[in-house]
Amino acid sequence: QVQLVESGGKLVQAGGSLRLSCAASGRTFSRYTMAWFRQAPGKEREFVANWSGGSTVYADSVKGRFTISRENAKNTVYLQMTSLKPEDTAAYYCAASIGYGSRRSGEYEYWGQGTQVTVSS
Repeated sequence: QVQLVESGGKLVQAGGSLRLSCAASGRTFSRYTMAWFRQAPGKEREFVANWSGGSTVYADSVKGRFTISRENAKNTVYLQMTSLKPEDTAAYYCAASIGYGSRRSGEYEYWGQGTQVTVSS
């Protein structure tokens, strides 16, 4: 069982930066694929980035602006977001999967409660 708690979301201006954190419980954190998804009002949840087996994958919409990283010693995964745009406004969710990296939300067994990011123009 893994419990995930996100933090760091807030209101920022377009062009700004923000770092989200996701703290995970459990002693086997390093075995899990970790990912970030986001969901804007009225839209489906979408993949943002994941880290699996030392490799990272990004959605095209965030490539070059967002960076996912993890500190296994702290059971924490981060999402560094730069050059933020109003269209990045969404609730951001951390997710964990025992399987290999996937872009599909259905492949992730564990989810956090989400943290809101709002980017003003």
